[in-house]
Amino acid sequence: MFLENKANRIKNKGWIEVVCGSMFSGKTEELLRRIKRARFANQTIELFKPAMDTRYSEEEMVSHDHSAMTATPVNNSAEILLYVNIENVEVVGIDEVQFFDQGIIDVCNQLANKGIRVIVAGLDMDYLGNPFGPMPGLMAIAEYVTKVHAICTQCGDLAQYSHRLVANDKQVLLGETDTYTPLCRHCFIEARNQ
Repeated sequence: MFLENKANRIKNKGWIEVVCGSMFSGKTEELLRRIKRARFANQTIELFKPAMDTRYSEEEMVSHDHSAMTATPVNNSAEILLYVNIENVEVVGIDEVQFFDQGIIDVCNQLANKGIRVIVAGLDMDYLGNPFGPMPGLMAIAEYVTKVHAICTQCGDLAQYSHRLVANDKQVLLGETDTYTPLCRHCFIEARNQ
C-alpha cells in the first residue's frame, strides 16, 4: 500500500495552497480542517509552526476556537526541510507562515516539486494594512489561494484588516482579542485616522 501511495504521489504533482486573511478569520481552523481530511484519507502528514508562537501551546497548532493538532516548532524555514522525510510525507501544513523568513517560499517550492501537498496559513497583511513578510510571494507561487474573512467588530461587515488596539510599533506583536480586533476597510481607515 505504501508503495502505491508513493507511486501516486510521484505521478500526481505536488502543489501549494495558501489560506490567508485577518486575525480571527479562521485561517488556522481552515488549515486544520484540510489536515483532518488528509488524515481521514490516510495520508502521511507533517505540521510546523514558528517556535516564537507560544500563545496557546509550544508544540501544538491551535485555532482561536481551541481546535489543536501537534506541530513541530521551528526557528526558521530551513529547519522544515530537516524534519520532512521527503520519501514518506504526502502533506505538509505550516501555520503562521507570515512569521517565517523569505526562505519559506523556496522551502514550499522544494516540497511541492517533490510531489508534496503544501498547505500554509497566515496573515496576508500586518496591523498597518501592508503585505506581511513572505505572504505576497507565497500567494504568487501557490496553485490555490483562499482568503477568509472575519466579521468587523464595529459594523458587522466582512473584515480583512487586523487593527491593533495597543500602542506598539513593532510589526510582530503576538496577541489575542485584547491586542487586535478585525475591521472592514471603512472602519479600519476610521480607526487609523483617530
